[in-house]
Amino acid sequence: MQTEQQLKDLVREKYARIAGQDKNTNAASCCGAGGCSTEVYNIMSDDYTRLEGYNADADLGLGCGLPTQFAMIEPGQTVIDLGSGAGNDAFIARHEVGESGKVIGIDFTPQMIEKARHNAEVRGFNNVEFRQGDIEKMPVSNNTADVIVSNCVLNLVPNKDGVFKEIFRVLKPGGHFSISDIVLVGNLPANLRNAAEMYAGCVSGAIQRDVYLELIKVNGFTSILVQKEKPIIIPDDILRNYLSDSELDSFKRSDVGIFSITVYAQKPCCDPAGGCC
Repeated sequence: MQTEQQLKDLVREKYARIAGQDKNTNAASCCGAGGCSTEVYNIMSDDYTRLEGYNADADLGLGCGLPTQFAMIEPGQTVIDLGSGAGNDAFIARHEVGESGKVIGIDFTPQMIEKARHNAEVRGFNNVEFRQGDIEKMPVSNNTADVIVSNCVLNLVPNKDGVFKEIFRVLKPGGHFSISDIVLVGNLPANLRNAAEMYAGCVSGAIQRDVYLELIKVNGFTSILVQKEKPIIIPDDILRNYLSDSELDSFKRSDVGIFSITVYAQKPCCDPAGGCC
């Protein structure tokens, strides 16, 4: 069994390589973690190209939803993007907050931070900054953000409870998040669940849908809403790396499901540690 630090190191290594790949390579793989499928189509990512503020250079095809589309971002707000990658969601959020707002992207892969900062600099985006850090220990003060977004990132983090605690800390009272992530319904086959490579590819790091939503609730959030949900179909040529033919057949006949969900939740307007709205 991999330790939390070993899993983090694995993710950092994989996403350092991803930073140098193009979108087509990433989108045709399991959440961008490498060219692991010969079936060339987007397994998880949604189409960003029609959203205002979209920048093709910042889109590495790594997402599993469109959280910024559902985040109800308003002009002048401060938005934090968790696992900001090359800046895709951050730049769309920037369009929504306008010149009077601010966007902070957080990523723990140096190569991604470098790429995102370059993308912001060449476009003259002075109200977007990218900070290197662990989203379990965000380099952000308490009660900073009006809105937090994240796209297919929390499933890569071993300590998801710690991330939700950090989200609660850095949101302002009355602030909210919209997060797209991968969750499970039913139990994955053991070989797939334990595969470190698939952890970096988003799937075996996912937890049960009900557990995910309960983590949000027990960390103090209210108004929890699943804004969007879609099934994720992993191609057979990927699954055969981890499952025998009989295991694959059994898995496909089971009621086990892998889903992308986009979840909204709000920090209560009155919080003992942070005051009231």
